[in-house]
Amino acid sequence: MSCFRNLANYIDHTFAITLVESNRFICWMFQASVTEFRLIVRDVETFQIQNLFSCLDTIQVIEWSADSQFILCGLYKRGIVQVWSLEQPEWNCKVDEGSAGLCDVRWSPDGRHILTTADFNLRITVWSLVTKSVSYIRYPKQCQKGMDFSVGGKYMALAERRDCKDYISIFTCSMWELVKHFETDTDDLSGLEWSPDGMVLGVWESPLSYKILLYSVDGRCLAKYSAYDNSLGIKSVAWSPTSQFLAVGSYDEKVRILNHITWKTVAELDHSPVLETNNDVIVYKEMETRVPLPATETMDAPTAALFTAQSKYEVGEFPVRIPVVKPDTSKANPRLGVGSAAFSCDCRYMYTKNDNMPHTLWIWDVQRLSLCTVLIQTSPIKCVCWDPHQARLAVCTGSNKLYMWSPAGSLSVEVPVEGSFPVQSLKWHPESNTILLLSKDQMCVCYLTDTNNQDS
Repeated sequence: MSCFRNLANYIDHTFAITLVESNRFICWMFQASVTEFRLIVRDVETFQIQNLFSCLDTIQVIEWSADSQFILCGLYKRGIVQVWSLEQPEWNCKVDEGSAGLCDVRWSPDGRHILTTADFNLRITVWSLVTKSVSYIRYPKQCQKGMDFSVGGKYMALAERRDCKDYISIFTCSMWELVKHFETDTDDLSGLEWSPDGMVLGVWESPLSYKILLYSVDGRCLAKYSAYDNSLGIKSVAWSPTSQFLAVGSYDEKVRILNHITWKTVAELDHSPVLETNNDVIVYKEMETRVPLPATETMDAPTAALFTAQSKYEVGEFPVRIPVVKPDTSKANPRLGVGSAAFSCDCRYMYTKNDNMPHTLWIWDVQRLSLCTVLIQTSPIKCVCWDPHQARLAVCTGSNKLYMWSPAGSLSVEVPVEGSFPVQSLKWHPESNTILLLSKDQMCVCYLTDTNNQDS
């Protein structure tokens, strides 16, 4: 099973972390982090500082260009974007939105254009680093996910709101020309997302209505799906890597799997609070034990009396009761329903997380379209990420432990650092067995080794 080989390297006040693929060196070489107004670029292997850039104000967001030649820093308070070059550190660029303000910034897929969104979604501005030209896109809609690029960066789909109606505009990312503009059959569009093959655009309604529509690139409506009426609807959407399945999570605590041929339901996955006897399902429950800290000469009595928590997984016996937290329906956006779902890279498995069962992670076998594993944690789950190269999950719960699952089993490993290190989020290295672990104001790198095989 996977284990820690080394874990070190901290940086204070880090809140934006990005790993980058360097086309020049044909490997993932650099890691960028932020400390207030400073941008720090490090070598992934040695963690030595390669570049240090100073911005005009506190940085809210950073993002690498697709070819790894540039990195942008969004300074939302000032309404500006600063761009830096790794090959020519003395070169820099500043983009100023002026009085319009700035609420979002991102790279185009070619890495030579920057898209900024003005405050209140007044407009989207396309800035060219090559020609220094500026283009404006009006009427962008403020919604959960109103912009998405197709695979390879050929097209950009943008949700718009005009005359109290929803529209979608599709642009070519090479010349930024409008190729299609059409009205959608939605009352209040909430999000859109291209399929991984770039052939289908999924569009879904706000949670007030259950409706998802599938459009082709030329604006034809291929299908429309609605599971029920008169209740809160769609909460999360996830495409499979092969584009054959579309998982739709909803507020009724179910996930419905649609197939890419008929766009009908092939499976309806329920998150039951009680699991009856099932020989095909394994339930791993985290069990904590308290171990006394070793007393030392410099340790006072109250400190020596403290206990450190160690945990391990035990296989649960059926029937199993899933911890359920009753949502507060008097508040907006109640923590109810399937809030996240994602397929593994080989499309063999899918995980789901039901928001009113925050301690539990559900893992489904996609081939059998049935439940295969349930992880029950002692603390609410903070972040879940699939390994980009194999069916392996990394999980954190805000404790000082890293949890992992693969078809071979599950494990819990304590982060071996001095002091407290509550892991709030994590990020896999795209090409190696390395995970970046993030706490509120620190980070560390975890190197994994496979002692058995690729599936472990």
